[in-house]
Amino acid sequence: MTKLQGVGAKPTFRRREVLAGAAAFGACSLLGAGHALAREPFMFGLTPVFLDSDLELMSEMTEFFTRKLDQPVSAVRRRTYQEITSMLLSGGVQAAWICGFPYVRYRERLSVLAMPLYKGVPLYESYLIVNKDNPAQDLDELSGSVHAFSDPNSNSGYLVTMHLLAERKRNPRSFFSETIFTYSHRNVIRAVSSGLAQSGSVDGYVWDVVAKSEPSLVAGTRVIRRSESLGFPPIACSIDAKNDKLVVKFAEALFKMHEDPLGQRILKTLHLDGFAPGNSSNYDAIAEKFNAVKDIL
Repeated sequence: MTKLQGVGAKPTFRRREVLAGAAAFGACSLLGAGHALAREPFMFGLTPVFLDSDLELMSEMTEFFTRKLDQPVSAVRRRTYQEITSMLLSGGVQAAWICGFPYVRYRERLSVLAMPLYKGVPLYESYLIVNKDNPAQDLDELSGSVHAFSDPNSNSGYLVTMHLLAERKRNPRSFFSETIFTYSHRNVIRAVSSGLAQSGSVDGYVWDVVAKSEPSLVAGTRVIRRSESLGFPPIACSIDAKNDKLVVKFAEALFKMHEDPLGQRILKTLHLDGFAPGNSSNYDAIAEKFNAVKDIL
């Protein structure tokens, strides 16, 4: 498997650098009280499940949580799911918006703080997409083609298709002529639309939102399969931190985001309805897929 060309070098995880980068998100400029400047920021991690890297949205999220926690808050974004998951497990961030796949993989060490509500429910689907000129109607017709995955730790962008292939006693290496990792669902869409790949595995929520906000980006693709409904990528913390006062306050801010004008603006940008309390069983279907293929991952 190869990585999509043009992706930058892998960033480091040193906490000193993460804290230094907090200023880039405007955390310090948002602090009104002098005593708050002395506090260490609450670190909130974001993976590529986050819709895009819009700086205005990032700034609004930082402002919202800083105000609700009465505490400096820094948003930390990384290129891969594994980087943010590692930071969450090691305490480098106190909470993170991750994917259902890494959650079930480290279920004994992580706790679901909140579940995003999309179209009123904490569920979404994985889409199998093809180039609009590709006549394929199902996965079996994609044998021997180039396929784009988003991330090896993505449920919708990797695990779902891995499970489909395993049911056919196949794996990506033997089924496709070549596979690439784009490390972004939007880049999966771009790869398939441009012809770099003939097909791709993508987050249905991202595809749907991009179809509304940037229809030209998805115009070159076509959905040929939608998975069953699966647990929407959760906001999680470590098991040891779930009762931490700030973590609990952070979760409460998420649950009440829809009641706040700035929170409403953030939700509108994200095309979400709000956040619901975490429910581990919501991710059982993803866990079943992982257990079925974990020996070949």
